[in-house]
Amino acid sequence: MLRKTLLVGAALLLTPMPVLAQDVNVTVDAAKPGTTIDRHIFGQFAEHLGNGIYGGIWVGKDSPIPNTRGIRKDVVAALRAIKVPVVRWPGGCFADEYHWRDGIGPQDKRRSSVNTNWGGSGEPNSFGTDEFMDFADQVGAEAYVSVNVGSGTIQEAADWLAYMTADASTTAGKERAANGHVAPYKVKWLGLGNESWGCGGSMRPEAYIDLMKRFARFTHNLDPRQGEKGPEPMQRIAVGPNDNDTSYTEAVMAAWKGHDWAWNIEGLSMHAYTTGGWPPSYPSVGFDETGYAKLVKAALAMDGMIAKHAAIMDKYDPEKKVPLAIDEWGVWLAPLPGSNPGFLTQQNSLRDAIIAALHFNIFARHADRVRMTNIAQMINVLQAMILTDKEKMVLTPTYHVFRMYVPFQDAQAVPVSFDAGTYTHDGVTMPRVDAIAARGKDGKLWLAVTNLDAAKPARIAVTFAGLTAKSAKGEVLTAAKVDAVNSFAAPNTVIPKPISGAVAKGAVTLELPAKSVAVVEIEG
Repeated sequence: MLRKTLLVGAALLLTPMPVLAQDVNVTVDAAKPGTTIDRHIFGQFAEHLGNGIYGGIWVGKDSPIPNTRGIRKDVVAALRAIKVPVVRWPGGCFADEYHWRDGIGPQDKRRSSVNTNWGGSGEPNSFGTDEFMDFADQVGAEAYVSVNVGSGTIQEAADWLAYMTADASTTAGKERAANGHVAPYKVKWLGLGNESWGCGGSMRPEAYIDLMKRFARFTHNLDPRQGEKGPEPMQRIAVGPNDNDTSYTEAVMAAWKGHDWAWNIEGLSMHAYTTGGWPPSYPSVGFDETGYAKLVKAALAMDGMIAKHAAIMDKYDPEKKVPLAIDEWGVWLAPLPGSNPGFLTQQNSLRDAIIAALHFNIFARHADRVRMTNIAQMINVLQAMILTDKEKMVLTPTYHVFRMYVPFQDAQAVPVSFDAGTYTHDGVTMPRVDAIAARGKDGKLWLAVTNLDAAKPARIAVTFAGLTAKSAKGEVLTAAKVDAVNSFAAPNTVIPKPISGAVAKGAVTLELPAKSVAVVEIEG
């Protein structure tokens, strides 16, 4: 009998104990709509880099891969589903070596070159201005074009903008019409250089400002609708800070405050990647919980960086006329083994999707200043939405988070308060949960909750002011492991699943798995 008891006790010791959900209390004040979460914070970035353009977007009109005028149909359909509001192009570092005339006119007459920035690959210029504008139109996105300030001239930039926006009665407009597009293109955003503190020319802030003023003065949008006095004026974005460096923020904003009638800018860019240290060495596959925790903790630094630069901008622009456009952000990891290091090819895991959700939440909390962002990059490069291989395509976990957050585009943020608690692993400590809420354009209330804890589920108890909840339904994204990815062989390893909350006395309880992102509609 004693032996039997000992055996039973030993079996109990060997049986894993269930991990109990930790309670988190969340309060949503649905009666107090606040700042609008601009849809442009869900923007994208496509640079001539690796297979981002060629094979990712452009396959050519004669390709057996289904396409519309050379642009992949499957990619366009996937991007339309996440309602991409804006695409930045052609770079990136590539923009400051890009000469737009190389990419217009008959395909067989275009100048081929070498992409010296990214892997030394050939650049056929098959995908140029007209192809990009066609792509943006097919996707339903606005165009954010970066002009060449680093190695180009003001005249070249002015001619390019004239080609895109002048009436067909002008020489520039006639050339565009001859290439297949009679009506002027809509150029919503114009980037005045890229990383001028680095690959865009290694300029001191003062040197950049002197040059930027001239580009801002002489690069005119010639479409009356898009001119400075038109109903939809083009927005010029100046180069701003790199991570925590405030020198460009201070100098450009001081110059903006003192600007006169002759020049102006309508935005300041910021670049900040989640790397865990430079050069990027964290793997995108095969990592453990420690690799998860360290990189998620690093991503949370975005909040402090935005606050730091926003405080400087507030000194010169207390009315917040100039938005902070974080037009490069995302997880930058070590290149996949066997790939061209210059192509910046990496896989995309559940960890990266969670980091994307945390960024959306941070951007939403700074929506008074952050009114556009562009994840790097859209397809096959860095933290991509989509991976392609010839005719094959797979949607990444990050793509699914973008789709889940669609209801937050142009929604009004509502106050959320909660005790985040702590998640600690291998000496790394961070908040256990994060949450935002907003009332969509359709009047519906949406709640997004992320459980950062890689091991423990969370029971989210949500109470409301100004609303009596009747139901809570939505989607949750998670997987068995933190390094789970979607591959061409297994494309549905990390996909959203339905989730619903229990409702009692107007409150909602959500059972969130470990390492998960949930977005739910609260019906009242």
